[in-house]
Amino acid sequence: MTEAYPTPPGCPVRRVEISITDDLHLAFLPEVGVVFDRILSLLPGEVVVDLSGCRHVDAAAIGLLLDVHRRLSRRQAALTLRDPNPRIRSILQTARVDTVLPIATSAPTTAVPAPRRRRSTAQATVHGRARVVAPPGPVS
Repeated sequence: MTEAYPTPPGCPVRRVEISITDDLHLAFLPEVGVVFDRILSLLPGEVVVDLSGCRHVDAAAIGLLLDVHRRLSRRQAALTLRDPNPRIRSILQTARVDTVLPIATSAPTTAVPAPRRRRSTAQATVHGRARVVAPPGPVS
């Protein structure tokens, strides 16, 4: 993926990957938005959103993903969606999001190098996990 999206100048982080492991819908968007704001503050060259653990996205979530794409595009950076299940892929195709956002079907083939003892000037790929827990009570 990084070959298709070279790191723009001024981006200290080459790629940030995030996994969505629950439904992505309106009730969670404030919390998810905060996570994306923190990710974007790193000035990544690419953000990869792994949707393999996500069962559902709604229109508000698609709007959030498109907003993240717009914010990244302003800096010549990219947003890629990875491994959406067939139902989510169909939703993205119906909304024509697949014409705007690249959708990857598998994990990147390049392995993350082991950390070095000496500080390197090379750009790093940041891997992490963010979990948004559902608020107690029914979701409306």
